[in-house]
Amino acid sequence: MGLLSSKNKEVLAGPLSINNPVIVQMLGICSALAVTSKLEPAIVMGISVTVVVAFANVIISLLRNTIPNRIRIIVQLVVCAALVTIVSEVLKAFAYDVNKQLSVYVGLIITNCILMGRLEAFALGNGPWESFLDGIGNGLGYAIILVIVGFVRELFGSGTLLGFQVIPQAFYDMGYVNNGLVILPPMALIIIALIVWYHRSRNKELQEN
Repeated sequence: MGLLSSKNKEVLAGPLSINNPVIVQMLGICSALAVTSKLEPAIVMGISVTVVVAFANVIISLLRNTIPNRIRIIVQLVVCAALVTIVSEVLKAFAYDVNKQLSVYVGLIITNCILMGRLEAFALGNGPWESFLDGIGNGLGYAIILVIVGFVRELFGSGTLLGFQVIPQAFYDMGYVNNGLVILPPMALIIIALIVWYHRSRNKELQEN
């Protein structure tokens, strides 16, 4: 089987749209509410989750035939904890300000349903390369939603993107006011709900009969 066979392409691309972990499987929504008031932490969180899921998938896939079934969850947690610790230390070293914004949510990647779900549902039954693609696909699918939500919330809540002023000062001079409600966590849930609605309206097979 080729590295980019049709099956592998489906494994990689599926979570980006038709089987997105956030808006289809409804996983990882808690962190989407917590870290998307600004675009930068949303991007960093998306990248962090992608890295952890991809490499955790690979490691568990490599070990899958040697892990006793009765302790598989413990092994998965140890692998995830090690990877999350590495990511956290890298962020502290190279992106300290963003790490402070993410606060405890970097450490809570280990409890992300996407991470444990992919290890159980995919990595334990597939090879390392397929598992790596699955991790990248699901991580990016998660990251895309975070970036969209973070983009909308920062733009309309603060008038900035990545900390740079986007809405012209002239708009404020004419009476424009940033919408403070957009920054509040409930608005993230509303934005995700709108994305779910739009996504399902475009993909009829996801609609319930």
